[in-house]
Amino acid sequence: MDKTETQALKDFFLHDEFAKQNGIEIVDISDGYARTQIQIEPRHLNAGGSVQGGVLFTMADLAFAAATNSHGTLTVTSTANITFVRGASVGVITAEAREIVNHHHLPFCEVQVTDQAGNLLAIFTASGYRKEGHPTIVK
Repeated sequence: MDKTETQALKDFFLHDEFAKQNGIEIVDISDGYARTQIQIEPRHLNAGGSVQGGVLFTMADLAFAAATNSHGTLTVTSTANITFVRGASVGVITAEAREIVNHHHLPFCEVQVTDQAGNLLAIFTASGYRKEGHPTIVK
């Protein structure tokens, strides 16, 4: 991916209002790879004082979407699973997606969600569906 393609994909995801309203941003993207981040604020915490699981899921899903859409064909999540392994309540959280299978219709991706110390918070896996016939995002 060149800089123009990377920027076009980042611009495409600026239309993800849910992620934007929650302060989640794409900080890195390349072929089959993406990284999202969020600065934890009080609005992201659950009643127990930890980051709400939905925040981590949304971060991971956005990273999955950016990684799988990096090839230019509109790709949507078809199945997703998350396992939470540790809580967090402050700092910066990162979700790093790596496409494991780049299938022309059914890609598969793993996303690791970590805190700023590198501690694993969650593992997210997902399959997508590439929607041929739709306009390409980049390329």
